[in-house]
Amino acid sequence: MVRFLPAGDAALTVEFGNRIALSLNRKVRALATALEKAALAGVVEVVPTYRSLTIYYDPLSLSLADLRHSVEGLLDRLEEIPLPAPRVVTIPTVYGGEFGPDLPSVARHCGLTEEQVIRLHTRPTYHVYMLGFTAGYPYLGGMSKRLTTPRLPSPRLRVPAGSVGIGGNQTGVYSVESPGGWRLIGRTPLTLFDPAWEVPVLIRPGDQVQFVRITPDEYEARRAQGRRGHA
Repeated sequence: MVRFLPAGDAALTVEFGNRIALSLNRKVRALATALEKAALAGVVEVVPTYRSLTIYYDPLSLSLADLRHSVEGLLDRLEEIPLPAPRVVTIPTVYGGEFGPDLPSVARHCGLTEEQVIRLHTRPTYHVYMLGFTAGYPYLGGMSKRLTTPRLPSPRLRVPAGSVGIGGNQTGVYSVESPGGWRLIGRTPLTLFDPAWEVPVLIRPGDQVQFVRITPDEYEARRAQGRRGHA
């Protein structure tokens, strides 16, 4: 059942469920696409998450009741809305050592060797459910349940940009240097967020991500080249 949740006096959250699922995420992205195409006067921004879409609007131009009525008119047609073909973004990653200081503890917790952790982490093609926490930070679905590891008891104050981490049954990539409590198993030389880019994020909701193992020397070479990466 879809729920409409007012979020202050200038936002409306449309919630499609209470779990993480590709089917719900598709509805979120379809509604976002439909609203963008409809170009409703007064709609300022739409923000997709795992299972809900928050719509920011100008209450001087659009009432909450009218916005809800417009959204309700779109809901029955969500399955008909074509979504862009997912881009596949390759994330070269060096695992372990100074780049992934928590790899040994993840391996111990999971009863695996470090090599097994790396193989399991690089095997799936991950779905990008949403961006959040910091600008351009992708939340990825599809990690092996064998790698599920609790977050750190106390977050680090500084996590380098590009760090690849595991938190619970999720994995993600730190897009900027920030505090963080996920277990760090590797790092990518790619830049995930740059406000100077025309599209400031490398990875977008609906994309697919593949991690590819590289050596420390390859990491340093890529950093020296300053490459954004490819999709």
